[in-house]
Amino acid sequence: MTINCKGYLIDLSKPKVMGILNVTPDSFFDGGQHNSTKSALSQTEKMLEDGADLIDIGAYSSRPGAKAISEEEELKRLSILPEITKRFPEALISIDTFRSAVARFAVENGACLINDISAGNLDEKMFETAAELQVPYIAMHMHGTPDTMQNKPTYDELGVTINVVKSLSGVVLKLNQLGVNDVILDPGFGFGKTVKDNYQLLRELDQLSILECPILVGVSRKSMINNVLDINQQEALNGTTAVHMLALQNGANILRVHDVLEAKQAVDIFSAYQA
Repeated sequence: MTINCKGYLIDLSKPKVMGILNVTPDSFFDGGQHNSTKSALSQTEKMLEDGADLIDIGAYSSRPGAKAISEEEELKRLSILPEITKRFPEALISIDTFRSAVARFAVENGACLINDISAGNLDEKMFETAAELQVPYIAMHMHGTPDTMQNKPTYDELGVTINVVKSLSGVVLKLNQLGVNDVILDPGFGFGKTVKDNYQLLRELDQLSILECPILVGVSRKSMINNVLDINQQEALNGTTAVHMLALQNGANILRVHDVLEAKQAVDIFSAYQA
């Protein structure tokens, strides 16, 4: 199980860690901390030193209730990207966006993956853009939109996991037909799911393997942890690590995280356990 980034085949048989770099003022955990050039470069360096295999840069907050911003504002926030790719030319950079024009700008400035929370549903040009750019594409399942996704989300009698698999299977088919073969699937924990839905999806994560694509899991410091433990995001590192281990046991190939060092340690322990 590999993906092609910048001509390099990345082997996902051992899970990889994707560090989160939000250059936003309002992301749910680290909003405003890394939206200056100096801070973003420093955080990128730290995550790479801690062992990040990939860096995911986002300039549009997708937390529930986040303020919508224009494409121009998103691109303005990403003006830091060329400096990051210049300073760290060997780093594998992912762009977290649902806009095809932003994805194109990022890839033209050194990014090598597209991470789309909408799986193409918010920009009809996204799939053809990914095909033209020939970069791996991360398709995430989201029930609704960032504005509506947590307004009493419900699924039919088939349940959350089968609905996620059905939805993503159609995405994989469309992308493959366009020539995008490096597709990574994100079931979208917290994006239009209740706490109960999230844990059912976690238990049944291996069902996504039927689509024969790598699986990315993003649970870092999310409410599915905080609500169970009655804590806030700042206190959720231990709970995050516990959920990461469950995700790895159930087939996760990439962990998208705020805390790279601890996630790498979880992967190393899991790999030793598997040996």
